[in-house]
Formats: sequence, structure tokens, C-alpha cells
Amino acid sequence: MNTQTTTLTPPAVEISGISKSFGEHLAVHPLNLEIGENEFFSILGPSGCGKTTLMRMITGFETPSSGRVHLGGVDVTNVSTRHRDLNMLFQSYALFPHLSVFENVAFELRVRKVPKAEASQRAQEALELVKLSHLGDRKPDQLSGGQRQRVALARAVVSGPKVVLLDEPLGALDQQLRKEMQYELKRMQREVGITFIYVTHDQEEALTMSDRIAVMSDGVVQQVASPEDIYNQPETRFVAGFIGSCNLIDVTVPAGESGQQVTVNAEDIGALVGVLAEGVSHEQRGTLLLRPERIDVSRTGDGLRGTVETLTFLGEEWHVHLRVGSEIIKISLSSLVRERDLPGLVEGEELVLSWRPQDARIVIR
Repeated sequence: MNTQTTTLTPPAVEISGISKSFGEHLAVHPLNLEIGENEFFSILGPSGCGKTTLMRMITGFETPSSGRVHLGGVDVTNVSTRHRDLNMLFQSYALFPHLSVFENVAFELRVRKVPKAEASQRAQEALELVKLSHLGDRKPDQLSGGQRQRVALARAVVSGPKVVLLDEPLGALDQQLRKEMQYELKRMQREVGITFIYVTHDQEEALTMSDRIAVMSDGVVQQVASPEDIYNQPETRFVAGFIGSCNLIDVTVPAGESGQQVTVNAEDIGALVGVLAEGVSHEQRGTLLLRPERIDVSRTGDGLRGTVETLTFLGEEWHVHLRVGSEIIKISLSSLVRERDLPGLVEGEELVLSWRPQDARIVIR
């Protein structure tokens, strides 16, 4: 008889029924969330959606109005921030200007009374991780913004916390440096094997780096999924509109089962075909979600007809706005397709639109 038992590793972070109210304002509605070991997890949403408040409850800077917070299976709801096994990285870097780069990174280890030789070795390894070991003797004001950000990250991971929380850490960097740091953060997170929780309003950052994303709006978590599923299978109108560009067409939706292909009616356009994202028990109003790059256009054939209102060249692609009835439909065309299939396309020209039914997702939320 096999008497072996399997021990399940608890999630790095488990949130159960957590909420936060400020007076009569419910900033974060009750939610449950699990974030796994060594996961790069992003909390994404517009300003004021509750994402920073949620992060502050995980760190202990805010006390939940309800619910519990567990780190590695340990209830830390009433534990102070300094006694939680986590670290934080902010946009401001918060480096000590009078200390060298090396001393900044080693500071926390010395506060924790780690033996000097061990602290020096771990600080040096952290600087090597962020590729700054050659700048250990410099002061923060002798570094670029990107280098200071790397020092702050080295300091956040040097003690080997269970979780590192990052609150809009790339916001102060220019666009090109932000893109470079996105890939660097992902690489470093994989190398150190620490759970990262990344708070941002930037959808590109979240899509680029995350294993999973929680999209928030008005204190509610709208959807938790992988970047690919968030983009291709949004569960609500808000998620579709917030992540990337999407055509949101108001329609009347018939009853049907999740995944079923149905015909819906769009006022002033007519019948459109798509797939139900969830079961619908009775006819009601909903939204047909259609990504611009999923639409095919041609000068001839059968399909929905629209008139070109604007043509915008963006290098590798063209953005085309077509008027169909009272709707403006956004379309993305690669420059190659534009040159090959639609040479000489001009504003005012009529085109035929079509798409695969499975690319038109219909939601009622």
C-alpha cells in the first residue's frame, strides 16, 4: 500500500474576502486572489481603481476593512509591515544619497545583523544580478535614472524576501529605457526566483512582463488571466476597452450557451455574427468585441460595407477608421498588406469588412 503523501506548497500570497472602505467609500470591493510562488503577477488598472490600496493591504500599510492576507500560508493580516517577508520598490527609488551603491544594497542586511562577510557577498551578488557590480563605489547622484532603478531593485531582492511589490517603478524613465527595463525586470525575477507583484496603469508593461494579470476598475477585479487570455478573451467590456484597442459595438444578444455562435443585431448596422463569452438566459443588451487586427478588408466581395474616414501611417502598420452606419470601426493593417492588397487606398473609398465568427466575442457585462 502506498502511504506517501503529497505536500502542497501554499501560494506566495493568498487574499481572502479582503476589502477596504474609507468612510462611506468602498475603495476595494471584497475579493479573493491567489498569487503563486515565483510568479510575476501584475495588478493593472486606471488611476483611482483601487490597485495601490490593494497593494498597501498586502504590505501592511493599510488595514483591511474585512478579509485576511496570507504570505506563504501564514496569516499576516495583523502583522506589521517590517515583520512581513516582503520588500517594496517604488518609482522614487528612495536611495540614501550619502551612501555608495554597494552600501545602499547592503544596508538592509546590516540592519538585519547579517554577518559582515555574508552581507558583503550577498550585496555583491545582487549588484552582479543587475549588472552594476563595477559601479559599487559610486554615489546615487553619479548614476543615470535606469542605473538608480537597478540599484533599488538589487536592494529589494538582496535579503531574499518571499514577495517583492513594485509600484509603478518605471514611471520616471523615458520610453526607450522603460522598454529595456521591462525585459530586465522579467529576467531578474526569473533568476532570483521571487514572487513579483507589479502595480501599474500601463497595459504594455503588464502584457510584456506578467505571467498573470488582474485588471481592476472602480475597486472591482474584473478579470484575472494570462496576458494572452486577457487580450484575446476579455470577460467584460471594460477589460476589452482598457487592454489594447478594441471595437465595442452595442448589440442585442439572444439566449445561448457559452462558446455558441450566434447572430446579434447592431442598431443602424444590422446582423453581425460572433461567439458568446458566457451563457445568456434571455435576450438582453450586450457588446460585440472585435480587435482591429482581426478584421479583413477588401475592395470587392460580400460583407459589411464602410467608408474610409481616416488613414494613419505608423511605420509598420496603418490605422484605418471606417464609417459603417453610425459606427466608426477601427482596423489595423500591416504596411505589407496595405501595399500589396490595397494600393492607392484613399479616404472616402468604400471597403468591404469581414471577420471570422470566433474573433468577435460577445459579452453582457
